[in-house]
This record gives sequence, C-alpha cells and structure tokens, in this order.
Amino acid sequence: EGLSGLMAGKVQLSDRLTAIAEMVTEGNRLVDVGCDHGYLPVYLMLQHKIPRAIATDVGKGPLARAQEHIAQYHMEAYIETRLCNGLSEIRPGEGDTLVIAGMGGPLMERILSEGRHALPGFQELILQPQSDIPHFRRFVMQNGYQIVQEEMILEDGKFYPIMKVVQHEGEQPAVWSREEEMFGRLLLERKHPVLKLYLERELRIRGEISAQLESASGDAAKKRRMEVEEEKQLILTALKRYES
Repeated sequence: EGLSGLMAGKVQLSDRLTAIAEMVTEGNRLVDVGCDHGYLPVYLMLQHKIPRAIATDVGKGPLARAQEHIAQYHMEAYIETRLCNGLSEIRPGEGDTLVIAGMGGPLMERILSEGRHALPGFQELILQPQSDIPHFRRFVMQNGYQIVQEEMILEDGKFYPIMKVVQHEGEQPAVWSREEEMFGRLLLERKHPVLKLYLERELRIRGEISAQLESASGDAAKKRRMEVEEEKQLILTALKRYES
C-alpha cells in the first residue's frame, strides 16, 4: 500500500464512477472512451486494479484536463491518452475492459456500431447510457451481447443505470420482456432499492402527464393517453415485485 494507498484516497470519484470502477475486472487493461478528466483510469491505477489504460476523448479540452490529472499522479507511463472520435483510434486487442459512460444512448449505439472493428478482444463492456435506456438495452442484446450485471445509482437527483455486458456464447440470448427492457431484468430480480425510487418517480410523472392530457382532445392526445396508461401499468407491475 504505502504511498499509492494514500494517493488513492485523494482521488474522489463520484458514486456513479465508483460503481463503474467496481465493475472492472481486476488485472484487465482499460479503455475509457470519453474519459472526461481521466478520473477513472487514474483511480483504478492507484488502486492497483488495472495494469494500464488508454483514455480517449473527442474534445481537446477534456483530454488536456485528463493529461494534467494523469501527470499529477505520475501515471504517464501507464495511461495513454488519445484524441479520437469513439473507438476510431483503438485497435483490436488493446484492452480487456471497455468503458463508455455518461453519454446519451443513441450516441453510445453509434460509437459501438462505428467501432465494431475494435470490439473483438474486449472481455467486457461497462456501459452507462444517460438516455433512451430501454432502446439501448435492446440494442446491446441484438448485437450479440448479454447483460450480466446491472447497477443503479442515485446521485444529485439523477438516476444512473450501469450495465456490464459480455459477448454472448452459444444459443440465442434470452429475450427480455418490455418491462425488463424498460427497467432492467437484473435490477428487478434484485428488487434494487434505487430502482424502486426511480419507479415511484416515474409513476408520479405519468400521473402528472395524465392529468394534463385529460382536457386535451384530438387523436394525438388520445394516442398519448393510451401510451401513458400502458407505461403506468408497466411501472405498477414492476412495483408489485417489491411487495412480495
């Protein structure tokens, strides 16, 4: 431990990044796409959890801040930075764990689709989409991956679902129900306490939307009312799991 143990204590990760760090398999080489300030690879190096890392960002500003942060901890020999769009500058076999976090679901889908060349060789992908979560879960599973671990963090009033996915082996992967795609099969199975808070909030929001739509007329309003009602039923079904 000694010095690096003390230093690891200094790198304060957010709860969201801590949950991501905990999902990384020990001894794996990390590729962090959209690394922002480079906090994650620095923290994992200081914890002796990873031997090396590549940190990429599409923006020169964030990458420069990451480089400063890496230099501050004398990690330049272990953490390489690359200015690139998604996985464009990553070659197959350069990492074992791929982290893509803190971006919208559609952007992450694009990065994974355009970066197909780089994906073979990664043992695991740790993904934290900020939007369009149900669609993103389906996208991952339709592209030959299975979700093996899920976490949900509530931080500063925001909910962050995080998933670890691995290449699917063998038979067709199991198809998730609409409810499972919406809220996460593994979170539902665990009766995850943060998911419960999320469901309660979503139910409240649907209630408010329903009230606003009540006075609206026309086909569009009618269609939206039905959609909201259907979503409400899914949320209530999910919440029932917490009763047993």
